[in-house]
Amino acid sequence: MLISLLNKDISKFKEADQKKMKEYIEANGNLQNLYPAVNRFREILKGKDESRLEDWLSEVKRYNIRELNTFIMSVERDIEAVKNAIRTGFSNGIIEGVINKIKVIKRIMYGRCSFELLRLKAIMS
Repeated sequence: MLISLLNKDISKFKEADQKKMKEYIEANGNLQNLYPAVNRFREILKGKDESRLEDWLSEVKRYNIRELNTFIMSVERDIEAVKNAIRTGFSNGIIEGVINKIKVIKRIMYGRCSFELLRLKAIMS
């Protein structure tokens, strides 16, 4: 349920679940900072406003949440790629999925069949 909390807006939950979530957030000090930070990051991504990213990073560093700090370090390490992802709507996710599927088929068939059968299986699936 915590993952759902971080991936969705509380207002999208059923009323009973909204109450539980709000109580849980109020009881947990880290979540009081984490939930709004995640929502702001989501807004930055959806709003295509890369200028807010730097402010968000500096603000979130102050929370000193270990998992969030790890995420921040990853974003800072590849800041140009993150800014490009915010700026553009392009993604290579579909291609990565196809490549992964072909690799799985290759692993399953390793040593059992000819290349021609592997090719047919990759094309058919």
